[in-house]
Amino acid sequence: MHEDHRDHRSHGHRGDLRAIAHRVMQERGLEPDFSPAEKREVDAITRPADGKDGGAPVKDLRQLLWSSIDNDDSMDLDQMEVAEKLENGGIQVKVAIADVDALVREGSEVDKHAAINTTSVYTPAAIFAMLPEKLSTDLTSLAAGEDRLAVVIEMVVEEDGLVSGSQIYRAMVHNWAKLAYNGVGPWLEGHGPLPEAAAAVQGIAEQLKIQDEAAQRLRRLRIARGALTLETIEPRAVFSDGQITDLKAELPNRAKQLIEDFMIAANGVTATYLETKNFPSLRRVVRTPKRWPRIVELAESLGERLPVDPDSLALEEFLDRRRKADPEKFPDLSLSVVKMLGS
Repeated sequence: MHEDHRDHRSHGHRGDLRAIAHRVMQERGLEPDFSPAEKREVDAITRPADGKDGGAPVKDLRQLLWSSIDNDDSMDLDQMEVAEKLENGGIQVKVAIADVDALVREGSEVDKHAAINTTSVYTPAAIFAMLPEKLSTDLTSLAAGEDRLAVVIEMVVEEDGLVSGSQIYRAMVHNWAKLAYNGVGPWLEGHGPLPEAAAAVQGIAEQLKIQDEAAQRLRRLRIARGALTLETIEPRAVFSDGQITDLKAELPNRAKQLIEDFMIAANGVTATYLETKNFPSLRRVVRTPKRWPRIVELAESLGERLPVDPDSLALEEFLDRRRKADPEKFPDLSLSVVKMLGS
């Protein structure tokens, strides 16, 4: 019997993993590489968009205290936020989305590439960006200290969590503080210091508190309406000298929830806007869990009771109790429930 003496540690080398990801993308009909024609297009783009393209009017909102919250190592920053308390108790939230369309024209080679992949593909060894890095991490990125063109979704979050007074427009914005989930989250939760990038800009700390208050309003209403709070394990590969040395779990925190709640609200505003313009859009909806009886059985196995008929509020209360009772096993429970909900 032949024994393979090769060093199996090589299977965890970044270069090998990148090659595997590259091959699998091609097998699935995606394009991991940019063509020479795309590269020539990008070479011809020399500066960020300034909004002087004859399109929709552009507001100048660079003076507002915009900040971004993303992963620690993210350079392709595509969203920023700013908020203001109103006299009637509402909080006006503005979410800025990088205006990629201002530089990537419809029908261009770069646009065709993006239409095939539809998203950046994230793998442990490499990120296969939807747009060339010159665009994604520089000229269209809402980078720290830079002026950029963005599409702004503006909305008022009322005290009860309802969204009102929304509008969408183009604007020039400025990122005053590049922040990260793992820095802002612990600070918002009360067990970590204010990140240096936030402390360096007067007013950013208060901004984050106002944004967090608005996000919590949105979250409370979503849960009251039947949203489920689930948790899955997201492992992150840790490399040293090109070799995987560890896997660490990406844990949820208050900053991640803030961005999640803002983006859900912004998507809702955008969907409504498109509907008023008679423009078609796709939405994912789970109206009735596919395997509710099995969810009931799962609850019973844990000493819990759920109603015979599907009830999202009862399910959320069950999930909340299990999260508090056994946080270590809650991701496994979440995964089981997700599978039983159906597509």
